[in-house]
Amino acid sequence: MSRSSLDLGIIGNSVIAALIDRAGRIVWHCAPRLDGDPVFCDLLSPKIEGEGVFAIELRGLQQTAQHYIENTAVLVTTLTDANGASIRITDFCPRFKQYDRTYRPAMLIRRIEPISGTPVVRVRVRPLFDYGMTRPSLTLGSNHIRFTAPGAALRLTTDAPIAFIDAESEFALTHPMTLVLGPDESFTASLTHMAREFQERTIEYWIEWVRYLSVPFEWQEAVIRAAITLKLCAYEETGAILAALTTSIPEAADTPRTWDYRFCWMRDAYFVVQALNRLGATRTMEDFLRYITTTVALNPAVELQPVYGLDPAASLEEVTLPGLAGYRGMGPVRRGNAAFAQRQNDTYGSIVLAVAQMFFDKRLPRQGDIALFQQLEGLGETAARLALTEDAGLWEFRGRARVHTHSAAMCWAACSRLARIAGLLGLDSRVAYWRDHADRIRKAILDHAWNAELNSFVVSFDGSDLDASLLLLQEIGFVAADDPRFLGTVDAIGAQLKRGSHLMRYVAADDFGMPHNAFSICTFWYVDALAATGRRDEARAMFEGLLASRNHLGLLSEDIDTGTGELWGNFPQTYSMVGLIVCAMRLSKSWEEAFWRGS
Repeated sequence: MSRSSLDLGIIGNSVIAALIDRAGRIVWHCAPRLDGDPVFCDLLSPKIEGEGVFAIELRGLQQTAQHYIENTAVLVTTLTDANGASIRITDFCPRFKQYDRTYRPAMLIRRIEPISGTPVVRVRVRPLFDYGMTRPSLTLGSNHIRFTAPGAALRLTTDAPIAFIDAESEFALTHPMTLVLGPDESFTASLTHMAREFQERTIEYWIEWVRYLSVPFEWQEAVIRAAITLKLCAYEETGAILAALTTSIPEAADTPRTWDYRFCWMRDAYFVVQALNRLGATRTMEDFLRYITTTVALNPAVELQPVYGLDPAASLEEVTLPGLAGYRGMGPVRRGNAAFAQRQNDTYGSIVLAVAQMFFDKRLPRQGDIALFQQLEGLGETAARLALTEDAGLWEFRGRARVHTHSAAMCWAACSRLARIAGLLGLDSRVAYWRDHADRIRKAILDHAWNAELNSFVVSFDGSDLDASLLLLQEIGFVAADDPRFLGTVDAIGAQLKRGSHLMRYVAADDFGMPHNAFSICTFWYVDALAATGRRDEARAMFEGLLASRNHLGLLSEDIDTGTGELWGNFPQTYSMVGLIVCAMRLSKSWEEAFWRGS
């Protein structure tokens, strides 16, 4: 196989997920949930060579093709050998309605079918435990293999010949076969029948879910794929939303910028909720509110962390993992994220903005009420107190603290939205209270974050640096799109941060030196700002360039090498998929313009 790349597909069901390469190899899968032990960890080069992969290999492989079944999270990989013999691998995680609940077991299903000729295959199932440190013991049954280690167990159940799988021997694939990997539990029903039924019902579920999305007229396939991907990055058991499914994919080649993103950042969750709400998929917001309620209840008298685990009580202590060498050997590989200990003041605004729609959207079965407003007021009080204090900022600087403009503006947004909610609820005294806080913070930002010499807002109070987060000032309503100060900021950022058709998040040195690659969400922010300020042709051209930067299945990671176009950073990055949705909806022709009244 060639070196690792991010030409990967994702399957999942909002409890587990797996990343699958072009040849149908599962190279990343965490069990028993999205932030668990990566039992398939080939993506990060396990030091126990040849392990950490679930491969279905075709002898004489000559050609591969891969696609999703339309509007689903069911992935199909076709492998063809030099003689034209071919097989089809269909991968999915079951997800469908059953007994008035969503059935989403921690189960991977792989169906293998011969398509033409007499294909010869070999199945290699080589999980590792304890982050690449432990090779499991195997126990063979008549139709299963158990993989066990202290405190861990997986079971592969199959109608393929167990002897061939155990020996990793080649055999002729003459009829369809099924492999199911999951908890160490036995099956009491027909495996073939169950897999076929689960596949049909999972396809039906996703088609029905997509059917109710309010997609833009243009770029529908891209938006649908992005929406499904965001859904797969939400852990429905608790309502947490992951920043990405991986850990430690470097932001750029040969840099130590390797972080674990399998956690819930309040900021990232806000952006995901915002994007899905625009599409009409509001259930994620409702689940996130449940997560926030638990998080605040567990921490009633302390400032909130910027990031929590899928279980908000879990420790995020950052450690380096010796069993994994890293993506293309570029370590270190980390578990946990030290950002949990930072102060990032935009956290409070992110939560309030994510939940505010609960008060205004009449479609929702649970409307925002006085009790929810009072809960948010507690967050608003902290935002008002911390708005003009130093923090690490949204880029999570580890070696410095400043009064960051974005953080202050998000605290303003928290107070501003609380005033609007109070007005809706008829609480006049609370309207005045929150307006006073919002006005105070706004005045400080305008006095200290505007640099007349640069004709731009700046990163931190009384500073002179720029970063891409300033593009969000219009998005959150702090300034209007036609405000000369925002127009000046967009021009200054374009001049300083734009690299070809991509945007850097900033160009000043940070704790790890100079940044090398463009940050995809920042380019989307720039596209959105161009569109908002009337530069739609330029925005559309940049947006089309971003669409062309996706991998072969329409997915994006965190970063892009502006020279080669290669994807870097954790994958798939929810930030990036959010940006795609927001920009598509901003730039698309309306349905009325393009279809109802179009020619």
